[in-house]
Amino acid sequence: MQENWWKNAVVYQIYPRSFMDSNNDGIGDLKGITQKLDYLKELGVDIIWLSPVYKSPNCDNGYDISDYQDIMDDFGTMADFDEMLDEAHKRGLKIMMDLVVNHTSDEHPWFIESARSKDNPYSDYYIWRDGKDGKEPTNWEASFGGSAWEYCAARDQYYLHAFAVKQPDLNWDNPKVRQEVFQMMDWWCQKGIDGFRMDVISMISKPEVFEDGHVREGHQYAEIGPIITHGPHEHEYLKEMNREVLSRYPLATVGETACVTVEEAKRYAGFDEHELNMVFQFEHMDLDFGSYGKWNNRPPRLTQLKEVLSKWQTQLHGKAWNSLYWDNHDQPRVVSRFGNDKEFRAESAKMLATCLHMMQGTPYIYQGEELGMTNAGFTSIDQYRDIESINAYHEIVDGGIAGEDYMMECLRFKSRDNARTPMQWDSSVNAGFTEGTPWIEVNPNYTGINARAALADKDSIFYYYKKLIGLRKEYQIITEGSYELLLPDSEELYAYTRTYGDEKLLTVCNFTGDIQKFEVPGGFEKSRCLIGNYSRDVYKGQIELKPYEAFVLYKCR
Repeated sequence: MQENWWKNAVVYQIYPRSFMDSNNDGIGDLKGITQKLDYLKELGVDIIWLSPVYKSPNCDNGYDISDYQDIMDDFGTMADFDEMLDEAHKRGLKIMMDLVVNHTSDEHPWFIESARSKDNPYSDYYIWRDGKDGKEPTNWEASFGGSAWEYCAARDQYYLHAFAVKQPDLNWDNPKVRQEVFQMMDWWCQKGIDGFRMDVISMISKPEVFEDGHVREGHQYAEIGPIITHGPHEHEYLKEMNREVLSRYPLATVGETACVTVEEAKRYAGFDEHELNMVFQFEHMDLDFGSYGKWNNRPPRLTQLKEVLSKWQTQLHGKAWNSLYWDNHDQPRVVSRFGNDKEFRAESAKMLATCLHMMQGTPYIYQGEELGMTNAGFTSIDQYRDIESINAYHEIVDGGIAGEDYMMECLRFKSRDNARTPMQWDSSVNAGFTEGTPWIEVNPNYTGINARAALADKDSIFYYYKKLIGLRKEYQIITEGSYELLLPDSEELYAYTRTYGDEKLLTVCNFTGDIQKFEVPGGFEKSRCLIGNYSRDVYKGQIELKPYEAFVLYKCR
């Protein structure tokens, strides 16, 4: 296989619970994914990233795994997985598994044994500490709220859980744990999968000394993320993983690396580091954080967004590889977040896609993004299913920190459930996702926003994404070219160039619903337009950009 083949690939993320239900129990499944492979082939993507499908009690929608080598009952059987993998490969589609090895479920056999006593073969598979002064070992806060420690009477100790109580953290300092993980990964690779997306992989190496952290004003505990990311043995363990497993197969690998800096990313994904192919960074996703953390109801300034994305484009160029994304299962819908999901939904969805897909890196498309699916618009906390959203609502509202109306507004803007409503296939009942009762409500706008309507409309967002994907495979400048930001101080326009030898690209995006003036740089008089979301004849001199207009000019001098 071509070396670094993932550089030219486009990834499509499937959240299986919400993609397609084949047996009408209200929950998406593997057979449902198999039924829709032709749709993904038509879109033109190369890799399908599956959010976890392993055996799980489903405390955190599959990110709490009780058996890494079995399939969650809701999703089907291992035979269903094998059929899906085979059918994907027949179509030239690759499968990327979600690797969740910072923690397991508390129902995993390893943890059940570990919790029994201090002197059994699994006692050191997890992170246990004695209490301090009759309470938790440290003041760390779990990412889903509350203390990051849970008491276990059988051992008279506390175990660490960076996320939910039912997600105990594995002890990666134990070489037996690492070997168990590597053997499991190798088992999947031998089965024929094509890559791993590694959940919170930057947290696997914990600090050597556990100390209390700084507690922000208005909080009971210290934020755990900055305390346990990029630990002292992080890169040692990933290099070991690469030697033991990753280097032996032609895989695409991407690490979810919270709190990562550009310099740290060069260590994770540097071309000569022998760890991962690329990382997910969150700096552009965290710009709209407010006084209550992620729970905010307004987008950031465009200048901030440009500054962050440009930094990653320029500083990783030639050294490491970028992941490009707006949406995923943990983020709200981009057209509702950075675009205009009402008056200019199609235009702004195409503009946002243009802005991202012309950058250097591997693009990730989240299910429904290619249709311009929007945030859910839920009006009651009872409609939410996400543990993070529900916990945050009760912590903030019941704790008297903010009012119910404000928090509901924040959830409508930022909740993870905005991305988890069922995929909108057609205008029939439940958007064609299921004939049963869906596990989470369908967005009511499915009658107008759905795949069947998109496939019937040659001017749809779907076909625009298909064209963007095709351009990436046709023009090497999109993969390899250097990046230069134009108009850094503009709060309305995002414009940048890419340069590769004698070739040059100009990407221009209007991030507003108003007409904006733009002066096309000299030298592009004889360029041609590769793609644009409006019909336009003139691309020289000063032009007026329509609301959320985007276009890409190409020239070869």
